[in-house]
Amino acid sequence: MKNILVPTDFSENCTKAAHLGIKIAKLYNAELHFLHLMTTPVDWVKLDKLKEKRYPETVKQIGIAKSKLLELERMAEHQGLECRTFLQFDSGQKDILEHSGHFHHDFIITGSSGTKARVREITGSNVEQIVRKANAPIIVVKEEEVTFPFKNILFVSAFVEDVSHPFQAVLSIAQKCEAKIHLLRINTETDFNSIELGLKPVKKFLEKFPDLKNFSMSVHNESSVEEGINTFLKDQSADLIAMSTHGKTGFLSLFSKSIAEGVTNHSELPVMTIHIKK
Repeated sequence: MKNILVPTDFSENCTKAAHLGIKIAKLYNAELHFLHLMTTPVDWVKLDKLKEKRYPETVKQIGIAKSKLLELERMAEHQGLECRTFLQFDSGQKDILEHSGHFHHDFIITGSSGTKARVREITGSNVEQIVRKANAPIIVVKEEEVTFPFKNILFVSAFVEDVSHPFQAVLSIAQKCEAKIHLLRINTETDFNSIELGLKPVKKFLEKFPDLKNFSMSVHNESSVEEGINTFLKDQSADLIAMSTHGKTGFLSLFSKSIAEGVTNHSELPVMTIHIKK
């Protein structure tokens, strides 16, 4: 992992994401990018200094944003990290993705509010859209205080398709944190079978990772994947939920097409999503 993007609107959960970004960047000795998107009443890039004075409130908000970005940069540099900050105007979700693609970020970490409402928009940028379309693995930080280094990581999958690539990203973090990985398969109401049969694809998958020692396997019969995750978490704590997704057409066929978005939306824990590479 060489560089990490942290889009932020300076909200409480985005600030928690920034702190997590700094910790993960330090763990990997990665460069850190903080990105703030700001909507302005006019095309700000094209204004000269004289015309900028016509919009004193916008000038004030830009000053506040620059100050907060500088504060984050200093925090990162205080930890010995290489850090860059970016302030973009009249931007949306597309610009976060374009920014990430341009710099080839290995990871994106951001914050989102509310477990009952839809995930918060980061200055016009819908987190769900970023989860769906970003090429890099993403961690969305929610209400729960982040425990780091992670000690228990829950990896949820149908284990029907090859999820080796997403699992490698999870495994990398688990090894750095010395965390235990809990592999969870959930049988929905259309896929009920015995626990023994449910574990077969999980065991088959683990044959690709013979050196993995610190793990557990579970199968739950539940009406939905989200319910299965909640049932698991009643008996076993986790610091991070990780799921694999399809970038273009939705999510793993066993799940409803928006299941990873739903988990990201409703979970109070940080949620990591990684796209399956074809």
